[in-house]
Amino acid sequence: MASRRLRLPYAPLLALLLAACTAHGDPARPIPTAFLAAPQPATRVFVVLPGRSDDLRRLRRSGVADAIQSTWPDTDVVFAELTIDYYLKSDAPRRLHDEVVAPLRARGYREVWLAGPSLGGLGSLVYDRTYPQDIDGLVLLAPYLGDAPVIAEITAQGGVTAWRPPPPEAPSPQNWQRDLWRHVQAWSRDPTRTHNVWLAYGDSDPLRIAQPLLEPFIPPGHVLVRPGGHSWDVWTPALREILQSQVQAHSASAPLPAAPAPTPHTH
Repeated sequence: MASRRLRLPYAPLLALLLAACTAHGDPARPIPTAFLAAPQPATRVFVVLPGRSDDLRRLRRSGVADAIQSTWPDTDVVFAELTIDYYLKSDAPRRLHDEVVAPLRARGYREVWLAGPSLGGLGSLVYDRTYPQDIDGLVLLAPYLGDAPVIAEITAQGGVTAWRPPPPEAPSPQNWQRDLWRHVQAWSRDPTRTHNVWLAYGDSDPLRIAQPLLEPFIPPGHVLVRPGGHSWDVWTPALREILQSQVQAHSASAPLPAAPAPTPHTH
């Protein structure tokens, strides 16, 4: 699996990029998690990854668990504190799979969903690259998609589909970002890969410049751009709106109940 893993070995660049208000963890220990039981018997589970400054306490305060469970009351929520330190060890996807997702699968849930903002959105994409179609729903909340030079390179060539990345090379700050966009380019060749992917971000988010490169590969109706910046004030309502749309879509597609058989007349 090593060849499929998105490697982030150049710690100084990413550490500098994410330095402000960054939550940290200890990769020598298991990924910390918090389990929030559904108010009804659970049939699915939603795994939420943190943004760069989030720990378990901040995830609880974000309101995201209530947004999920008030809309889908049959859903357990798991916060996985996959902080920047796990990414810098280059095995974050494997750790997330082995320590969180696979054990949840073993519990027999009908669906496993994954969401994350910013750094957590990057982590969600990395997970999808490493374990394609292992997740039943993927919600990307203003994902970090790389820095300006790589975004400019792709834009100048006409977007992801037309982009011709250089051959893969030894890992570097630019190369791991190109590996990420190669994954998005693979989406463009197989639209079925994104039928369960959603994207949401604020219209004044500093990371919004890269999002339009991703949007063409997200299904129609699965992209939400809402007022606001790079914060849970945008992401939590957007996630609620996404899940509500799924409830409405399911209700619209559900077969109508059969009409009752006519009561025989007696004379």
